[in-house]
Amino acid sequence: MENIRMTRRQLLACMGAIGAGILPTAARADALDMATIVVGLSPGGATDIAARRLAEAMRGRYAKTLIVENKTGAAARLAPQHVKGSAPNGATLLLTPASMMAIYPNTYRNLGYDPIKDFAPVGIISTSDLGFAVGPAVPSSVKTITDYLAWLKANPSKANFGSGASGSGPHFLGELLARMGGVKMVHAGYRGTQPAILDLIGGHLPAVSGPLGEFLPHLKGGQIRVLAVTGSKRSAFLPNVPTFKEHGFALSEMTEWFGIFAPAGTSPQLIAQASAAMKAAAANPDLVNAYGTMGMETAWSSPEELAARLRTDMQRWRGIVDQIGFSADS
Repeated sequence: MENIRMTRRQLLACMGAIGAGILPTAARADALDMATIVVGLSPGGATDIAARRLAEAMRGRYAKTLIVENKTGAAARLAPQHVKGSAPNGATLLLTPASMMAIYPNTYRNLGYDPIKDFAPVGIISTSDLGFAVGPAVPSSVKTITDYLAWLKANPSKANFGSGASGSGPHFLGELLARMGGVKMVHAGYRGTQPAILDLIGGHLPAVSGPLGEFLPHLKGGQIRVLAVTGSKRSAFLPNVPTFKEHGFALSEMTEWFGIFAPAGTSPQLIAQASAAMKAAAANPDLVNAYGTMGMETAWSSPEELAARLRTDMQRWRGIVDQIGFSADS
């Protein structure tokens, strides 16, 4: 995969070089009149904001008018189902976390869409580590993930956690953590991570697993605290928070990518046009900075690379789902 990743230092260095050329003041002659990016998670969450920032960066280059539409419900399956049934004319795109495309085929018997047959990959736009956070329902003495697991063993009736969707990567992060830690946790699926975090802050839910960026806006007040993050090294966005790997949990591969897909049958010319607009957006310092505030890194890939990544991840998740024994239809 061809990654476009920038540190803040690189960001400042390249501002003058490319900042003026990424977002043209006039629309390109071949840009569509209007297009929509469909998101399956709730407004205000990291996926929704990522889509809106991307729409701003692609506006004028891919489409003269580019808007975001939220199609929530059915554990974020409604958005792919909607895009699957849309005309393959480039006017409807899907921005989705990997979970709905790579994991769901292994957990739903009647998914309502086939990630391989029903969509044309456009590319990956960003990646995010996952985090595991606790709120006021958990004593302040619990400061690490090992502390939390010990607390759960002493308080098994409080072993609940939430995520943005049942059968998603964050859901399975909690399930795998419980298995590795020798405890049993009960999962609650929400329509997006932000509603779960609201229950976390309110003390109605002890813990939430989700993309790191979902937690960042809520950390300053001290109402919630992230105990650990995925990834092979500490996140640049929360350098004081240890990784699961540091605590002996092999969860470093539990990262989330966010990809763009078009309906199957979309012409190669339109796919190439969308891909080029995404690549330019991924190099836009404004987008890099905006994604950074949400704990996300830009990571552009070609349509072919996304297609290969999707197939590999679907196979990898099949083994994890079989290990856990989860079925969304049960």
